[in-house]
Amino acid sequence: MHVFVTGGSGQTGPAVVTELITAGHIVTGLARSDTAAARLESLGAQVHRGHLEDHDSLRRGAEAADGVLHMAYGGDFADPDDLVRRDRSAIEALGQALAGTGKPFVSTSGTLVTRAGRVSTELDAPDPGSVAAFRIAGERACLAFADRGVRSSVVRLAPTVHGPGDHGFVPALIAAARRKGVSAYIGDGANRWPAVHRRDAAVLFRLALEQAPTGSVLHGVGESAVTIRGVAEQIARTLGLPTASLTIDEAAEHLGNPFLARFFSLDVPVSSDHTQALLGWRPEHATLLEDLATGDYFTREASARAEEIWSAH
Repeated sequence: MHVFVTGGSGQTGPAVVTELITAGHIVTGLARSDTAAARLESLGAQVHRGHLEDHDSLRRGAEAADGVLHMAYGGDFADPDDLVRRDRSAIEALGQALAGTGKPFVSTSGTLVTRAGRVSTELDAPDPGSVAAFRIAGERACLAFADRGVRSSVVRLAPTVHGPGDHGFVPALIAAARRKGVSAYIGDGANRWPAVHRRDAAVLFRLALEQAPTGSVLHGVGESAVTIRGVAEQIARTLGLPTASLTIDEAAEHLGNPFLARFFSLDVPVSSDHTQALLGWRPEHATLLEDLATGDYFTREASARAEEIWSAH
């Protein structure tokens, strides 16, 4: 299969591109910059120049392919309406190019669109009051192409996709612990957080392209319910620091970011049982706590990168 991929040079994208090429697929990746193009070429992918708001370029890339995987997501997080507009319009441009072909179209969302405080499944509708409600419009736009002759599906990724080079939420906790001299959690720290190893997520994206039934919602979750206190305690062990319970206001100051404090206060367990049964997907790589014990999370470079990224949000 010749797959057109957006977001192939991002954090999760290179693992997905590698997985597709290793499985025998041909990959063409969307590249906005010379750096992105060089990254894609180094992975063995072809390069298609363009960006998410260049809809003509998106349509050309999709028309030339046997399937599309949309992972890119960009814009100003301080302007959620712009995020929604950019993502939905890119999805519509890609889907229109596939209409009536029966080709696969896999788009990416996040499990944080589900309702907090319970174990959510793939069969649960997204919650308009969720912290990631800005992803719902993109989900709906992709799935709507199921009625237009496209084998469309959505992969909801766990909020923590871990592995080498992670610069997401967990490195922000590590950077704050280093800066403040204490590894913190909110309240009793029993709130649950899903996670998936990047290489397991890459396999899921490949399986979705190859065999996901039309209209499927899939959960990219290897672990349903890692507690934030467990994460904080592993960070403390590695850095030789104490742990502390904070209020959400104290956590906002500790992390230097109210947005992160709100995220880490959420109780958002998610099941992937339906996805595993549907596609035969079996997460088999390291757990989040194993990665924290043996991975590269505690390099000074990783903390500096996290500080740089989250100070901009």
